[in-house]
Amino acid sequence: MSLRERDTAVRELMDDPDCDPDRLAATLRRFRIVNRLVAAWGGVYRDHLRPHLVARQREGRGAARVLDLGSGGGDVIARLAGLARRDGLDVEWVGADPDPRAHAVASAAAIPGARFRCTDSGTLRAEGEVFDAVLSNHVLHHLAADELAAFADDSLALTDGPVLHGDIARSPAAYGLYAVGITPLAPGTFLRTDGLRSIRRSYRTEELAQALGPRWRVETPAAFRVLAVGTGRA
Repeated sequence: MSLRERDTAVRELMDDPDCDPDRLAATLRRFRIVNRLVAAWGGVYRDHLRPHLVARQREGRGAARVLDLGSGGGDVIARLAGLARRDGLDVEWVGADPDPRAHAVASAAAIPGARFRCTDSGTLRAEGEVFDAVLSNHVLHHLAADELAAFADDSLALTDGPVLHGDIARSPAAYGLYAVGITPLAPGTFLRTDGLRSIRRSYRTEELAQALGPRWRVETPAAFRVLAVGTGRA
């Protein structure tokens, strides 16, 4: 299999509205382990989100509001909320996902300081919502070109602070290591099949920079990761 170009034709099993609901729920719950191991949000929090939240709190502006778009089962919010509590930061975390199945899993997790909405970025923008920061994890590679443009534009319109979209970086090494490493966590889930399909659909750094355009900077926060960094215009 060649990974020289993105495979935009392949679809992930969990994106099928008729997929096995038990396997989907198990996949979403197990992302809490997988993303903690591979998604590098600890470093992104330290380098990008924490400085913004600390500066804001020092200004006495009250609790910050941080939005996670495509929040899935809420695992990234759970991770970041724990880091922020450790640092004594007052943050309200809002997870938005248009899939009611993901919304149900996230809501059941009962994450302190977090609430979840079954909605998307366009609806939040139309409602006039504004947050202090916006982020997403593993959303960009799911989107067609027009969807990516709309999603990126919405995320910039939803905040006047940092926008941080993390995703996988496509490479043969990422594909091979994931295929082996995910095996112990895969039973009863879509983790192996969908993870490999995600890598096939994902961007390399230069590809994502070109797709997003000049308002964005694309970084490599860790091995096999890309991070699109923008500044909101709300």
